[in-house]
Amino acid sequence: MIKQTQNRAPVVVVLGHVDHGKSSILQAIKDFRITEKESGGITQHIGAYEIEYQGKNITFIDTPGHEAFSAMRSRGAGVADIAILVIAAEEGIKNQTKEAIEHIKEAGIPVIVAVNKIDKPEADLERVKRELANNDVNLESTGGDVPLVSLSAKTKKGIPELLEMILLITEMNNFEADLSKPAEGVVIEAHLDPKRGPTATLILSQGTLKKNNIIATSSVIGKVKMLEDFQGKAMDKAIASQPAVVIGFEQVPGIGEDFKIFKDALKAREYINKKEKPVEAITESDKKVFKIIIKGDVSGSIEAIKETIKNIPQEEVSLYVLKADVGEVNESDVKLASSSRARILAFRVRTDPIALKFAEREKIKIMNFEIIYELVEYLCKAMERSQEAVIVRTDLGKLKVLEVFRTEKKRQIVGGKVIEGEIKKGTLIEVFRGEDKLGQGRLIELQRNKKPIDQVSKNQECGILYEGGTAIEPGDILHIYLEEKKKGNV
Repeated sequence: MIKQTQNRAPVVVVLGHVDHGKSSILQAIKDFRITEKESGGITQHIGAYEIEYQGKNITFIDTPGHEAFSAMRSRGAGVADIAILVIAAEEGIKNQTKEAIEHIKEAGIPVIVAVNKIDKPEADLERVKRELANNDVNLESTGGDVPLVSLSAKTKKGIPELLEMILLITEMNNFEADLSKPAEGVVIEAHLDPKRGPTATLILSQGTLKKNNIIATSSVIGKVKMLEDFQGKAMDKAIASQPAVVIGFEQVPGIGEDFKIFKDALKAREYINKKEKPVEAITESDKKVFKIIIKGDVSGSIEAIKETIKNIPQEEVSLYVLKADVGEVNESDVKLASSSRARILAFRVRTDPIALKFAEREKIKIMNFEIIYELVEYLCKAMERSQEAVIVRTDLGKLKVLEVFRTEKKRQIVGGKVIEGEIKKGTLIEVFRGEDKLGQGRLIELQRNKKPIDQVSKNQECGILYEGGTAIEPGDILHIYLEEKKKGNV
């Protein structure tokens, strides 16, 4: 086959700290270059969109809703050609900004610094430049190779300059693709459409994707039944750098998975069998295992949740994800939860009515969430509560009963001598007669020389107020002890 190499559009990812304006910049670019008429077909978030500026195409990976998660950022940087590092002019570099810088360095791609919110009175551009230098980001203004664009997503000031800089870097790097190669690329987003089935957004790195192609990722195969652009318009084919919505996968693929096309389904299944990894077994240990099933609206949500819960402390309770996939909670999920004693965490998805009834009957917890940090907060508290409270007994001493002074209903005043250890008020009592344990009760009050006292030591005599169902007699031995509830591991 004759090689058909041609220039392709750049794929751009926007990274940075949460609340510094990544989503606002993406929206500002979309508003700037996509008219209402053109964007009428965009009915849901598909993970990427394409614009045209100065006669050139640019593809943006659009990831609002997952901004705080390094998994999404690192995967985005992996598929992108250019990164935009967003920093709020009034706040400067934060921890997540530093993480984004590391992801960009690891990806080895060109970066443009976009200083957002420059219109705010407290904006401090010089401070941002100093902090960038301290984090080994060398700006062009100081002899380095990293361009900086000041902008405001709110007013759209600086957006044209940012797009021009993207095109300049594209021209300098000469991004190319071979359209004659079999199509390959990355899954950017995926979800289960109630009407159309598993739906995935792909970005090609090489080749041409066409309808009826046999396609596979490391986990699922399919046939391209429908091919659409980011606006929902039907396409006959998609080329490198284009966001393409594919319908035809047998199941929802995972975000970040590579895809390839194959001559037939047999070859595709062979590819999957080589790529699939065995499910990690739960290792036996002294830890309690907290099992969960995660159901989410899109693959991006699932990945973000899985990545985030890795940071939950697991010194005392081990967290194990039995299953994590896209779609509503179904009967199969509830059956798995029932057999494995797991909890189901539903993120922005409903529960099938049949599954809901089954869950109620089996007393399976299905927790619903709209925000990831609330899901994580619930998990932390639930794991803490799951540590079974064990009763720890502490033996304090023994008292030999010398005399019974008064007997009332379930209460007695007795006198005796401490023959071992010490005894305290407010403790528990076991009544022994010879070798036989007759019953138990509580030590309500303690006196010595007719005066209230907190504790009595060995060889000392005292009087006690005993409360319990067993009648004490002279000669009985009272075992005095404490019981405390403490969190322990199973």
